[in-house]
Amino acid sequence: MLQKLFFFTCLLALTACSNRKIAQQQVADKSLKNTYGTYAAPPRLPGGRVNQTQLLAELKEINATTYNWLIWMNENDWDDLQIFLPLAKKQGLKVWVSLVPPSESKPIAKRSSEPYQMDYKTWATAIARLSVKYPNLVAWSIDDFAHNLKTFTRSYTDSCLKGARAINPNLAFVPCIYYRQINPTLAANYGDLLDGILFPYRAQSAGDNLTNPALVETEIAAIRKLFRKDLPVFVDIYATGHSRLGESTADYVKDVLAFSKQYADGVLIYCHQDPVRNAAKYNIIREGLNR
Repeated sequence: MLQKLFFFTCLLALTACSNRKIAQQQVADKSLKNTYGTYAAPPRLPGGRVNQTQLLAELKEINATTYNWLIWMNENDWDDLQIFLPLAKKQGLKVWVSLVPPSESKPIAKRSSEPYQMDYKTWATAIARLSVKYPNLVAWSIDDFAHNLKTFTRSYTDSCLKGARAINPNLAFVPCIYYRQINPTLAANYGDLLDGILFPYRAQSAGDNLTNPALVETEIAAIRKLFRKDLPVFVDIYATGHSRLGESTADYVKDVLAFSKQYADGVLIYCHQDPVRNAAKYNIIREGLNR
């Protein structure tokens, strides 16, 4: 009798845990719907701080619903984010926060995400607390996540997410992962931890380039086969060039954007484009995001 009681108690606990996780996923998925916007490269004032007024005006002009705020280029980016969030909320903008991984941090790089650098547990809880204060902060991301799995082990990633979700269970985790790294092993080890995938498209199934927009559909389909069927996939489009692959053209951005709107769950442009220096791409993004 005691064994049966213990069994049913465990079963009820597991069922409750599963139902709670499903409910959290549903809320996170809802907050990620209609994600269309840009990433990083905000206009800045002469001292290096973000020009909040100009950034908001440009995001409104290009019909963005979302902005992915990178904490890396300036030591005040975390402080500027906290200025930006209430202004973005008034404008109806959702916000993601992106951190750089160890491979893009000191001492390898000149900069780190400040102030917590590579203490991702502290970052997770700090971002979660900020998302409680400003509910338009809906997601956080880590760049080049799968390049850094020696740091982001299953156990360490889970501990970061548990810390964040204890504060705000609805805050989504959507790391940046490249096509070649999205495989059955990654899906098996990390799939249940993810609320989405930020997928930088560069036709890697055909050799890696910023010239071929035609593989968006097939690469997204291949990704979807590995994860739960409703896991959101967001395409990161190279409007800014790549150090090895060179610059993309305005026509390329236009075509990838069109395919991504058709086959992905959302789009973020890498990076936010200057309306004067990069007028052609800026205008294509504005027209493409005008749904």
